[in-house]
Amino acid sequence: MSMIDQGRRTSSAIGAWLGGVLPGLGLTFAIACAATAVQRLTGIAALSPLVVAMVLGIALRNLGGTPQAARPGITFSLRRVLRFAIVLLGFQLTLDQVRAVGLPGLAVISVALAATFVFTRWAGRLLGVEPRLAELIAAGTSVCGASAVIATNTVTRGTDEDVAYAIACVTVFGSLAMLALPVLGEVMAMDPAHYGIWVGATVHEVAQVVGAGFQHGPEAGQAATVAKLSRVMLLAPLILILGAAARRGGAAAQASAPTPWFVLGFAAVVLFNSAVALPAALHGEIVGLTAFLLTMALAAMGLETDIRKLRAKGLRPLALGALAWSFIAILGLGLVLLI
Repeated sequence: MSMIDQGRRTSSAIGAWLGGVLPGLGLTFAIACAATAVQRLTGIAALSPLVVAMVLGIALRNLGGTPQAARPGITFSLRRVLRFAIVLLGFQLTLDQVRAVGLPGLAVISVALAATFVFTRWAGRLLGVEPRLAELIAAGTSVCGASAVIATNTVTRGTDEDVAYAIACVTVFGSLAMLALPVLGEVMAMDPAHYGIWVGATVHEVAQVVGAGFQHGPEAGQAATVAKLSRVMLLAPLILILGAAARRGGAAAQASAPTPWFVLGFAAVVLFNSAVALPAALHGEIVGLTAFLLTMALAAMGLETDIRKLRAKGLRPLALGALAWSFIAILGLGLVLLI
């Protein structure tokens, strides 16, 4: 076969692939635009476009159905777009930020994260919650909300309904934490730095952390944000550990839990971001792009979610989310008071 024929066949294959992916990719892009617009028009910082996109996707799937032609692009958004976005998350972290938290702060964050993850999985078994769903709730509560849920599912391999339920749990209880912790911090007259570490180490989403942290002033807000970003960095080792554990579980697990190489890309970007200072404008554009790509992934997740299956899971996972939230809040407070 000549080089010209090979080139034609390659171009034809690429064109066919693009034709299959573009409808679904365009649909998730449109939903992400709508979700972003909702957040900007309302002006509510804690109203995450990720959650709005997932709700819109669920509504479209369950009220009108997902077009068959869109399925390849939806799958592409769930896998490739999501993993690329997780790599880009590394541009929001530097090693200097981690050092700024200090060893006591890092100890609080690490212990609270590990203990909450283990406790939630254990409590899930006691409550009879499916192990994969319990693991996703554990990741979302202990690390960073919706982003941790969808990243962890690359190795946990839960259903779309598992992911949607876990995100709903961390959204509900993270919002409650955002409202409750400022009141408790005021009652206990906590030092701003200590209050910030408590919020950053225990509240679920980054936006929720910012909302709760800055209610006690700029010092508390900055401490909360840095503590939260340091906690996000621990997502990479968590996923690598879960992936390695799944592969040791036998042939079936090996087939379903590939090495999450994108996590190594995330770590590499963190190192790059620590060594090279990007222009502020470019950094801001990357942060915005990352949020938008994650929103597309959540839109795809919603488009794949059957609400009848979600309802069938019952209230036990919700009870698990409440237990996990209570555990990390109380443990985090105790650890902060110790330091």
